[in-house]
Amino acid sequence: MQNGFLPISRKDMEEAGIKQLDFVYVCGDAYVDHPSFGHAIISRILQAHGYTVGIIAQPDYRDKESVTILGEPRLGFFVSGGNMDSMVNHYSVSKKRRAHDAFSPGGVMGKRPDYAVVSYCNLIRQTYKHNPIIIGGIEASLRRLGHYDYWSNKVKRSILLDSGADLISYGMGEHSIVEIADALASGLAVKDITYIDGTVFKTRNKEDIYDALELPSFNKIKEDKTAYAKSFYLQYQNTDPFTARRIYETYDEKMFVVQNPPAKPLTQMEMDDIYALPYMRTYHPIYEKDGGVPAIEEVKFSLVSNRGCFGGCSFCALTFHQGRIIQTRSHESILAEAKKMTQDKDFKGYIHDVGGPTANFRAPACTKQLTKGVCKNRQCLFPTPCKNLVADHSDYISLLRKLRNIKGVKKVFVRSGIRFDYLLCDTKNNFLEELCKYHVSGQLKVAPEHISDPVLQKMGKPPVSVYNEFVRKYHDMNERLGLKQYLVPYLMSSHPGSTLQEAVDLAEYLRDLGYMPQQVQDFYPTPSTISTCMYYTGLDPRTMEPVYVATNPHEKAMQRALIQYRNPENYDLVHEALVKTNRTDLIGFDAHCLIRPRKLAKEEAFSDKKKTKRTLNQNQTKYKTGNSRNTEKFSGKTSSQNTKKKHTIRTVHKKK
Repeated sequence: MQNGFLPISRKDMEEAGIKQLDFVYVCGDAYVDHPSFGHAIISRILQAHGYTVGIIAQPDYRDKESVTILGEPRLGFFVSGGNMDSMVNHYSVSKKRRAHDAFSPGGVMGKRPDYAVVSYCNLIRQTYKHNPIIIGGIEASLRRLGHYDYWSNKVKRSILLDSGADLISYGMGEHSIVEIADALASGLAVKDITYIDGTVFKTRNKEDIYDALELPSFNKIKEDKTAYAKSFYLQYQNTDPFTARRIYETYDEKMFVVQNPPAKPLTQMEMDDIYALPYMRTYHPIYEKDGGVPAIEEVKFSLVSNRGCFGGCSFCALTFHQGRIIQTRSHESILAEAKKMTQDKDFKGYIHDVGGPTANFRAPACTKQLTKGVCKNRQCLFPTPCKNLVADHSDYISLLRKLRNIKGVKKVFVRSGIRFDYLLCDTKNNFLEELCKYHVSGQLKVAPEHISDPVLQKMGKPPVSVYNEFVRKYHDMNERLGLKQYLVPYLMSSHPGSTLQEAVDLAEYLRDLGYMPQQVQDFYPTPSTISTCMYYTGLDPRTMEPVYVATNPHEKAMQRALIQYRNPENYDLVHEALVKTNRTDLIGFDAHCLIRPRKLAKEEAFSDKKKTKRTLNQNQTKYKTGNSRNTEKFSGKTSSQNTKKKHTIRTVHKKK
């Protein structure tokens, strides 16, 4: 084998003395042997339990021979679409094909098929008719039961049926995958593996199902959006490993898809063991000729300290995938990884992140969660923090201090996002100072997502007053420390509940802040989120009350344009939105106006166009000689746009 990587060819198998592999792992991502990649964790865990595993990364989905290169496995195939759902990986929210795939060699798009898990399983079945196929990863996990598929605009069956696989290992999978492997190794037929937590199986025999909650049938949820919303919320209420019931869904009265309760959370010792496995911590050498795999750059010098999230954002699928119970690694485990990191030839002294889904969650939300689970009908932070919430950053502060003191470490950043509402709940008030003083690189990214309380309520986010309090405290702290550091808010347009009026309110908020975001995230309906359920059904599954949903592409474009109302390209969309909402008072010359009247705007545009033409003619020689200081390169920007000082968050705050 090459430098300790798992086998990817018959030659590797021969060098390792392996005649037949126990398992073959087929994956939609390039092979990166790093614990931030699901295929690396699952494969290394199986290896640690005595099983041999080979990797077929990004097989040619047009050629069935591409999944036979390692031969027939003794026990079965594992299949994953990769670290992202393949459809999210391939398409923007406007359903346009993306140009870049960070999980493929050289960032090249098109190395995996749409609906990768289904495609790979069908490919395997063409050659290996009876070998067990177990699917996992985020694509399989979030499509484990009937679900709305945004890209086809249809309600689709469980991926277990469309793929022809035998089992789904949903969630993070470390517990269930070993139990599955042991069951197969003992000689148990895959059809009889119906008892493992964290798995989904199919059966034609209803007697195989016991102590289970029946969901509305697939035919029912396909025809009735109300039934879909009710079914989804039943699933949502059964995502906790301590309280969840077994649930099942019926297909045509003859096939049943059964979801066992989630696997129990990993203990700290188990987490430590997983991250101590012998990962190569980089991509396979075969990708060097292509320039490597871009996704490694985001994680190579970052540290995972926790899993799970009790934040409960409606648009996030973490509740369905990692769960709400926080699982953490010990300080010793994280420090050992950090010290190993400093020995890397490419390490420059900067640890890019220490966190997880939410960086400042280092313990369960309350003491009862590790024995009794999370509350079914109550969130930990929403709509207000639970009275039982334990908000304490002491352990995280201690960890960050230890990391800063490692020889060779210059700076430790926190970039994976913090929950500002949780931070404000900490009565010790010591984390914000530590964060601002040592762990911010000039800008701190936070996610208020919106400023309209009705929209925030649908998002599962705190009221805007909470964000405003955090902004004030953050600015006061930086002023006290003598630092010039700023907040970069993440904002979302067109989330269910947001009308054009709420979008105008957000534009006014940004006007008063003096800031226009460079990027805006339009709401993306991905499988198995409360927000996607609202988008499809027009109902909030928590209350069954109607929700306004912007589905028209033109209206969504207007909402997005309002957030970037200063962009001249958005003028027409912003003007139309203001007319539609009877807010023409925001068109004019006063300081409170968003845009100027159309006639004047056209005259200014014409004047700018003439200036641009004159400037381009004057600088034509400079462009031909490749003047590196001139970056316009006929980009279409006006001279006034390029000479005017760029309106960034830094200049805005300096001005204020």
